[in-house]
Order: sequence, then structure tokens, then C-alpha cells
Amino acid sequence: MSLPAIPERQPIHDAVTGVVASLDADSPRALLIGIDPPPDARVQMHGDLIIRYGIPYLGKPHVIVPGLIAIDYGMMITGDEAWDFLLNRSNLYPRADVFGFRSDGVDDMITVKMLDLAQPVRVLVYETVRATHAAASVIAVIASAQTQLPTRLSRYLPRFETWHDWQHA
Repeated sequence: MSLPAIPERQPIHDAVTGVVASLDADSPRALLIGIDPPPDARVQMHGDLIIRYGIPYLGKPHVIVPGLIAIDYGMMITGDEAWDFLLNRSNLYPRADVFGFRSDGVDDMITVKMLDLAQPVRVLVYETVRATHAAASVIAVIASAQTQLPTRLSRYLPRFETWHDWQHA
């Protein structure tokens, strides 16, 4: 009896055109879409960006961007199905293995029970769809009211219409 083939990893992602900027090197970064950053902003990256979503480790500073989940009895899932499982049904399978890349680009495998699913999902920006090392972590979206955002991005980050609104929130 042959084992089923291991599927290729498929971390979920959204493609956006925007800018990742902050006011200085120590301040949090925001993702600007459809608006220009103020002149005093420090722009880290701009153009076509890949947005991925990470789950924090329990008691550690890392997050993992899941690409493949191996559930008991050899079942393996990827992509949107894996993301949905992780957020909504993984408590039924605490020993399931999550394969992916940490935000620092390190290839990793961790069991579901070692992830902190009670913490907010982290939003990470990558330069290309093949990149494994996050170029930035963002904490807010600044976008005009007319700008359409990917559903997941809207779910995991607060949205502000102007840079000023974000600074004063």
C-alpha cells in the first residue's frame, strides 16, 4: 500500500499594491494602499506586495505562516482549507503538525497545541510570492474609502482613511 503524495505547501496570501511606511525606525509600520505617505514618513517598501498571515507561537516571539497541515491519520491540507482548519477546528486535533516558514524565513514544523491561537493573526509583507522571509510586519491599513481591500486583510488589520487618523487612534 503506497502512502498518498505530500502536497506542495500553499501558504495563503493576498496581492496588493501599496507602501509600507513608518514615521521612524522605532515606530510601528503601516500599510498604505491607495494613498501617498506623508513627506516625513520612512518608506520601507512599495509597489506590488504579497501579504501573508502568521500565527504566533505559544510563549515565543515567532509566528509561523502555515503552508501545510498534517492531521492525524495521514490527512494533509493546504491553502484556504488549512487556514480555515487552523483557526476554526484545530482544537479537535492538538497534535496536528503545521509546516511553514517563520517570519524570519526559517523553515519550521510545530504542533497546533504549541501555537497561541488566542492571539491576533499577524500580517506580514513579502517582496515576492516565492519569498520566505518577511520584509515587514504591519499593524494597520491606511486606505481611502474607495479602495477595495482583500477580505482577509480587512479582517486582521484596522483600517484608517488617513495617516493622521491612524496616528491619533
